[in-house]
Amino acid sequence: MLTLLCYRTAPDMQGVPTHFYRVEVNYNLFGEYTVIREWGRVGSRGCHVSAWFANLRDAVLAADRSCHRATARGYNLTEKAFATAA
Repeated sequence: MLTLLCYRTAPDMQGVPTHFYRVEVNYNLFGEYTVIREWGRVGSRGCHVSAWFANLRDAVLAADRSCHRATARGYNLTEKAFATAA
């Protein structure tokens, strides 16, 4: 449904991304919305955490808070993708 992708670059790497942070909101089979957060060094598997919400509003607010925290830590939003239901 919604994917936010952020990258952070080290000052000495001249614009080459060194870390990633991804937030994704999905609808699951149980009628809930899942917010998946992944982060780590580029090229590594990284870490991930999932949280479940009863409605879309709470899930999007949680994803937005996570994105704001990432940008406060020096990540730059590079991609925002919305999927539509067909």
